[in-house]
Amino acid sequence: MNDARAALDAFTANAENVIRIERVSEMLAGAVKAGGKLLICGNGGSAADAMHFAEELTGRFRKERPPIAAIACTDVGHITCTANDYGYEQVFARWVAALARRGDLLIVLSTSGNSKNIMRAVEAAKAAGVGTVALLGKGGGSLKGTCDHEWIVPGEQADRVQEVHMVVLHALIQGVERGLGFSS
Repeated sequence: MNDARAALDAFTANAENVIRIERVSEMLAGAVKAGGKLLICGNGGSAADAMHFAEELTGRFRKERPPIAAIACTDVGHITCTANDYGYEQVFARWVAALARRGDLLIVLSTSGNSKNIMRAVEAAKAAGVGTVALLGKGGGSLKGTCDHEWIVPGEQADRVQEVHMVVLHALIQGVERGLGFSS
């Protein structure tokens, strides 16, 4: 518990991390208001976090409200087909190329910042004219500086990074709901 508290304290000690939540929430809400959708991807535990974020948006968070357009790339059929035919590095990029349209936003989760399939997804989003947001750890890795907005959670432990990512994701949901006129 003390390690988890220390990770969150280190993250919030940088005021820009907290300010960025408000800015990105407004950007996400603006995209949804304009008819866009949120695409989210990650590997392993980050895939589970992507699913959790999407379901909180399409289902509900704390209070009743209309669903918010969000999709997590966790379809086993797509992932295994694409990995088999094109390699695991392409699983998210092909998904982004198939679904992303101008006005959408891609949110990527990577505790290391070095996942090649996440890097390819960001490249595909940029090629499609789609905005990008990254939640990273371990110094940001190769993804550092490649997205329009990013958080880099300090620390080397994936579990602590993921815990802070989830706090950010929940704060983003609250911000999106507020930006769409649903108080939470």
